[in-house]
Amino acid sequence: MRILLVEDDPRLSRVVLEGLSEDSLIVDHAPDMAEARALSELYPYDAVILDVMLGESSDDGFVLAREWRAAGKRTPILFLTARDDIDSKVAGLQSGGDDYLTKPFDFRELRARLQALVRRAGGHADNLLRLPGDLEVDVSSHEVSLNGSRVRLTPREYALLECLALNPGRTFTRQGLIDRLWAGDRLVEPKIVDVYVASVRRKLGEGVVETVRGAGYRLGSAGSA
Repeated sequence: MRILLVEDDPRLSRVVLEGLSEDSLIVDHAPDMAEARALSELYPYDAVILDVMLGESSDDGFVLAREWRAAGKRTPILFLTARDDIDSKVAGLQSGGDDYLTKPFDFRELRARLQALVRRAGGHADNLLRLPGDLEVDVSSHEVSLNGSRVRLTPREYALLECLALNPGRTFTRQGLIDRLWAGDRLVEPKIVDVYVASVRRKLGEGVVETVRGAGYRLGSAGSA
């Protein structure tokens, strides 16, 4: 998953970045509204963690959420803020936020709420994604099983599978997958995506990732031979 963190506190930003990176997530940081706007146009994020008070205004986060929703952006938004009064919580949800967490917070709760938002956005109710072909993906433990037996994937292989599994029916270009799995690293060649797709297919079956000719890849009939 690729996450956008919009937070102007350097210390807190570092803590969140380090914590989410340990979960093999790609996290981009925007310290202000201008950077957040720019990054949101560059990359397709799976979720946004958004502070409310950015810079001099006490409502910048609400303003930004309303802008994104008015522009048709449906990316899940989790407000993370010190404003814990009911009026602020209501304003956050009414501005387009999907969840609201107050500071100080327990990192385990932040992680769980973030996972829940991404799951719901993909139409999934719980941590265990049950895919065709007796394939299961646990997005909390990053464990994968096929026909009841655990299959060990590398972090990058898992990230590829999770990205497709959370977006069933959606076709990703090679560059789209690079943006999510390699943080848009310009040194990454598009053909590396093909290498990882082939590796996932070897471990889980040829049908787990479907090639869409001339377009890219999408989740297929997982686990088929």
